[in-house]
Amino acid sequence: MNTQKDKHIIHMDQDAFFVSVEIKKNPRLIGKPVIIGGGSDRGVVASCSYEARKFGIHSAMPARTAKLLCPQAIFVKGNMDEYSKASHDITEIIAQRVPLFEKASIDEHYIDMTGMDKFFGCMKFASELRQTIIKESGLPISFGLSVNKTVAKIATNESKPAGEKEVIFSEVQPFLNPLSIHKIPGIGHSTYKKLSEMGVRQIQTLTQIPQELMFKILGQHGLSLWQKANGIDLAPVVPYRERKSIGTQATFESDTMDIAKLKAIITGMVTGLTFQLRNQCKLTACITVTIRYTNFETVTRQERIPYTSLDSFLIKRAHDLFDKLYAKRMLLRLIGVKLSHLVSGYEQIGLYDICEEEYSLYQAMDKVRNHYGDEAVVKACIVTQPPRDQYNKVIKYNPRKKKIITETGEGAEKEQTGDYKRSRMRNFMNEKGITGGKSYD
Repeated sequence: MNTQKDKHIIHMDQDAFFVSVEIKKNPRLIGKPVIIGGGSDRGVVASCSYEARKFGIHSAMPARTAKLLCPQAIFVKGNMDEYSKASHDITEIIAQRVPLFEKASIDEHYIDMTGMDKFFGCMKFASELRQTIIKESGLPISFGLSVNKTVAKIATNESKPAGEKEVIFSEVQPFLNPLSIHKIPGIGHSTYKKLSEMGVRQIQTLTQIPQELMFKILGQHGLSLWQKANGIDLAPVVPYRERKSIGTQATFESDTMDIAKLKAIITGMVTGLTFQLRNQCKLTACITVTIRYTNFETVTRQERIPYTSLDSFLIKRAHDLFDKLYAKRMLLRLIGVKLSHLVSGYEQIGLYDICEEEYSLYQAMDKVRNHYGDEAVVKACIVTQPPRDQYNKVIKYNPRKKKIITETGEGAEKEQTGDYKRSRMRNFMNEKGITGGKSYD
């Protein structure tokens, strides 16, 4: 922990961010139990005010439960466009004033001020920066200042709402010890339950458990929690790059102008990229579509969007961009899709026209892909039509016999070829004469 002694890390976090944006628009909501999202009984709470939290309401809670806990709660549908814009504005304020910062999610930032205390007090600087953000954005924010990211984040949470707290090196353990283990970032419900069954409910108790036992119980995650409980966190503040992106493109062996096939390709690209986003716990705030005509003229168009990783939302935006781009009745030789302005975070259910069931479907599909491969589940529009025989009967592949048999089952068999071994997506791309590639920034 000695390596952390001279570190000065600030963690800044908006207070009930989505609710604060709504209150800024409608001051009549001040002091009232406000819930964002969850408009229907089958919806989910995306965020809630501190007044609503007093009734036991929290994010990800079913709307029906929230209504039972607080019948007088005011439900607001929410507008992710406005939340995204407010987030960008706050990031710009911070970027103009600090040497190094990391945007951890849509509403929180880490700032590394190590060494800057030689010029002015870090606590004074953080307090002035907080006041600047409040003045220019009109939104409340809290911060914690300490020797590493974990302690700074816990300090922020303890100072909320509208607070600021500094925990110097010598006060780290006295500050952490009496707190519940729930306060440690990374402890979920199942981990808390497992530790509680062992009688571990306070951070001080967790610090007294041997590391070997923590590893035996929770593996590497257990060691990480033990270190955090002891105020140890060597994770650096990662410099934030607004233009971080992920993308893919495809070049056709034969130029085409088949709109249906082109949009099917875009659909396949977007679903592949969103799957990667969700696996990395990332959200995108910008989508770009690129096309190249047969004469090598390349046209690109992008759109800033609310933070998301939803297939349906991004597919529609990508198709809209393609419709605006493809202005000439000319063959295309290349098409590409890129998602940029990435931040860490999870989808806020209920802020779009997406229900909990649809998002659960995405999670189930991701689980299948992670277990059986990226292309185990794909959109129907990108699946190649099955082969047929001379009698127009569908030819089926029997993996047990490693033969291709017809639907009639009359014994007409063909030896398996490499074409039938390929994945659905690869068959589709090959049939359209496409060579593709992914790009990461």
